[in-house]
Amino acid sequence: MKLWHSFIKELKLSSKSFYFLIELVMAFILLVVVLFIVPENFSSKSTEYISLDLPDEIIEMMEDELDVESEIKTFKIDDRKVETKYYETEDKKIYLIDNKEDMIELTKSKRPLVGAHISMDESGQINYEYYLQGYESEKLRNLYSVVHTKDADILTELAENQDIRSLENDYIMLSDRENILPSMLVLNGSIMSMFIIAAYIFLDKKEGIIKAYAVTASPVWHYLMSKVGVVLVTSFITSLIIVIPVMGSRPNYLIMSLLLVTSGFCIASIGLFIASFYENIMQAFGAIYIALILLMLPMLAYNIPSWEPMWIKLIPTYPLIQGFKESLLSSGDIKYTLIVSSGFLVCGVIVFLISNYRYKKTLTA
Repeated sequence: MKLWHSFIKELKLSSKSFYFLIELVMAFILLVVVLFIVPENFSSKSTEYISLDLPDEIIEMMEDELDVESEIKTFKIDDRKVETKYYETEDKKIYLIDNKEDMIELTKSKRPLVGAHISMDESGQINYEYYLQGYESEKLRNLYSVVHTKDADILTELAENQDIRSLENDYIMLSDRENILPSMLVLNGSIMSMFIIAAYIFLDKKEGIIKAYAVTASPVWHYLMSKVGVVLVTSFITSLIIVIPVMGSRPNYLIMSLLLVTSGFCIASIGLFIASFYENIMQAFGAIYIALILLMLPMLAYNIPSWEPMWIKLIPTYPLIQGFKESLLSSGDIKYTLIVSSGFLVCGVIVFLISNYRYKKTLTA
């Protein structure tokens, strides 16, 4: 009962604070970005910069096969202008460039999906030389190495005749707009918990509330749990502000709420632990900043599928993103989400107990 009264008191005080307003404003900003800036589905057209060192007859034949009208596009390299022939097909944006050096410079500056130089040797053999950005997966690099070992028509026929079987017939895919929500839930619903709870603790230290609390009969963990409860309620409300207008009634809100609470509790406990070593937010800024960047790295990997090193899977927010994604799908894997929630709950309890021990020792320091 004392814990409940402490929680209600903290909730009333926090609702009037500057940090509560920050979370609400951030939630509405994210919602505006998702609804009005992010398209329903991103363009899937790849961009290719290609230089050709081929006989004119072959170049004309290749251009005819594209079956689209060309445009002249001009780029600036250093102090000179470079004209290119531009073709836009259903799935590609192709720039044909007169010489190899200009293609390499444009590939470096514009960073297309593919930069390539196609030439013909004295024996009439066509050679392909690719210029990549460096973040491509090993599978993609291997594909570029072998894709021209067979005739293109044969490869096309094999791809069209490939037997594709779906493991789940009722599986529903998220649109590109909806696919952004898991990373936003991780950021707004979980990661922000660490920063906000640390800010609340430092505010109480500054105003002397913690020292006054130390002489009361309530145990320390009541105070800490009240702070965590406030952060969880706030993150839950702001997460619903983002999800409901975009997804409607499709998500499994019960499972999503469970994951929000357990992950928020764990990351907020980490924030409590970090705050126990410092007197103000400026002193703790470095540690909080490093922790935030580390927890946000899986979000980068999620939005850039071609970059996914093995070590990033060890960061807790990596399975958290997938857990939120499953909760947003009506046919999502509930078992996976429950396992992730259990892991965060166990880790959260351990970190909270350590933090409680720390605050017992340093509460009046």
